[in-house]
Amino acid sequence: MSAIFGETLSFAQADGEKVRLVVFGDEHYARYETLDGYTTVYDASAGAYCYAGLKDGRLYSTGVRIDSRDAPGDVPRHLRESGAVVAESHRRRRPGTISAEAAADSAMTFGPTGGLLEGRRLSVGTVRGLTILVDFADQAATVTQAQVDALLNAPGYRENGNACSVNEYFTTVSSGLLQFTNDVVGPFRMSHDITFYADPENHDVLVPEALQAAVDSGVDLTRYDSLGQQVVDAVTIMYAGETRYIKDSVLWPHNSVMELTFGDMRTHFYLVTSMGAGPQQLSIGTFCHESGHLLCRFPDLYDYGQRDGDDFASSGLGLYCLMSSGNHLNSGKTPAPVSAYLRDLAGWCPDRVDLNRGGTFEARHGDYRRVFRYSTGVPSEYFLVENRTKLGLDLHLPSSGLAVYHCDTRGSNELQDGTPLLHYQVGLLQADGHLDLENNLNAGDSRDLYSRVDGTALSHSTVPASLLWSGAESGLTLSAISDPGPSIRFKAGAVGVNGATFSSVSRPALRIPDSDPHGVADTIMFEAEGTVRALKLLIDLDHNHPEDLRLVLHSPTGRRIVLSHRAPLKTSEVLQYTTEPPSVVTPLVGQPAGGGWTLRVSDLAPSHATAGVLSAWRLDIVTGT
Repeated sequence: MSAIFGETLSFAQADGEKVRLVVFGDEHYARYETLDGYTTVYDASAGAYCYAGLKDGRLYSTGVRIDSRDAPGDVPRHLRESGAVVAESHRRRRPGTISAEAAADSAMTFGPTGGLLEGRRLSVGTVRGLTILVDFADQAATVTQAQVDALLNAPGYRENGNACSVNEYFTTVSSGLLQFTNDVVGPFRMSHDITFYADPENHDVLVPEALQAAVDSGVDLTRYDSLGQQVVDAVTIMYAGETRYIKDSVLWPHNSVMELTFGDMRTHFYLVTSMGAGPQQLSIGTFCHESGHLLCRFPDLYDYGQRDGDDFASSGLGLYCLMSSGNHLNSGKTPAPVSAYLRDLAGWCPDRVDLNRGGTFEARHGDYRRVFRYSTGVPSEYFLVENRTKLGLDLHLPSSGLAVYHCDTRGSNELQDGTPLLHYQVGLLQADGHLDLENNLNAGDSRDLYSRVDGTALSHSTVPASLLWSGAESGLTLSAISDPGPSIRFKAGAVGVNGATFSSVSRPALRIPDSDPHGVADTIMFEAEGTVRALKLLIDLDHNHPEDLRLVLHSPTGRRIVLSHRAPLKTSEVLQYTTEPPSVVTPLVGQPAGGGWTLRVSDLAPSHATAGVLSAWRLDIVTGT
């Protein structure tokens, strides 16, 4: 399925008027808000989107059109249905010709087939798909067959800002192991207006009608059976006009299963997406995402919050994989690659590098046939490393550098809890130590990947840590990571000498300016490997009004520790801070020891007759591994 994470899209009222709504969800469950944050529902009796109210955990229409007046005074913003109601909506099964297997695609993945979805898989080999273009009396096609054919198949395709064609995309990320092309036919005029097919009650009508039109035109379905099983490998219906993001509607981009028989051939997986309002809207992202489900049985690596029965959504792998929200990068025209985790499951990585042996390694960007793997004592749980520098298909990522994934084929990206029993199938260890993806704060930011780290970047004691989901030590340690680029060098294995002590004293004698938040700063450099096991900081400063001061220590990774902020200080004595808890510097345990440590002192109060002086400071570090 294709999920929408807060995108603003156009929707039509029954009278033809257009409204702009912010959309969250997928074809099984979606929530719509006005631009100023009021939840809205489509009211069929009014033929319009109306402001929503909430009763007994369910949304209802107030009957007030969102384009006619302001929201009723008693309606708050951002209303959401209860978790039970959302889960109930997602559990609904569609009647008719859709197979029960379609329901399995929307279930959580707990590894029944090694982390992939169940069903007929075509991730390796030559696959020819059938793409059927359709339009309607009230929505004629504005995209030609030739333009769609180029989008799906053309070598060197760069039209409308796309990075490549669909064929090129899968050829690239599979290292040539999957050759996926499409025959494009149509457009065929459907028997009803588009509004008929947009109605969720008519969900089962479009696909059979489009297939019948193709067969009636002379299409030979036996051409699309690569396994000789009398099953059509891949059917895509592309409909005219902009995408209709209507909950439970066949027009929401999705893939599913529909069992239809035409002579000796039967259909199975199908995909529905739109052609867009014109050639300028043609993009490969959604087609690639849905084809990842259809061909390779890739699961979605995001959580919209309904399948696990809670109402908490998380970003899963965010923008860092085609199968989470990476298909939306650059408006879908430069989708993220399939992450190393799914490439490995698909059998696209014959070159598996064992990080357990330790040493120095080189990860090349775009080397999709190679995977760097660290195995643990749990067969289903392991770590993967790959170069995600902003190049090629990664050009529009929010971060650049080395990605580290915590994998467990018996997990599920619906489960953001991070506990031994409820955890992700694959999660990104965000280098800044934050859990923004798990907490749905964003789909990725500039600090997620590991850029240059001279000392230890990841170990059992860093933040984030390389611990197993059980909380036990995995043994993975990464260090000496080079700058992002076509090639990133890094070390795996224990580094440094456990218990080594590094000490340095600086005597800057810096005058502390009054009323200046920038203050003064001084840096101590350590040529050290390993991480901080213990730290002691001594500061000698002279100031008549120490309650005006702000003292901040910056670690080599940029982590900031506020030692004091306009608090009473005994500057008549040497100030002392140690990592022995409780202490403000305790969080520095596990940080890389090597590099520049900076002390900044600022006077935040109005000017006094005399200024203070940062006379000297000393830093002692005991390292660990």
